[in-house]
Amino acid sequence: MNELSIQERLYPDMTCFGCGHANPKGLRLRSFAGGDAVTGTFMPWPEHDNGIGYLNGGIICTIMDCHSAAAVLLEAERNNWPPLPGAALAYVTAGLDVKYLRPCPLREPVELRAVVTDISEPAMTVDVEVRWDGKTRAAATAHWKRWRPR
Repeated sequence: MNELSIQERLYPDMTCFGCGHANPKGLRLRSFAGGDAVTGTFMPWPEHDNGIGYLNGGIICTIMDCHSAAAVLLEAERNNWPPLPGAALAYVTAGLDVKYLRPCPLREPVELRAVVTDISEPAMTVDVEVRWDGKTRAAATAHWKRWRPR
């Protein structure tokens, strides 16, 4: 796939473990705008084992946080809300309410879907899911706030 992801286009030098493409040991998520949602695919590594052969809950939480970041920063770009002076990003995670619904496979790719449900300059809310085999495996509501350095 030659298309640049949201992460590669908007913040290519970010070293975040989940979505930073400048982190050679990170997950390097790739998220794409598509209709009313931001979508992506994540292929777990063997090291992401939860100890009983499924995807680790912390990794699930990380990919939902970082996938929702792509949706928020894309929305910020669309609304011309760049980072404020002194801020590395326009928004930061303020909360992530996660529900683990079913086990996630460790050896097959999972689908990611994020929809920004509340958009304003001070804060945004995103519904994000991890799906596999046509079923939601984990879901979260991500709360993002404008990064205002003090």
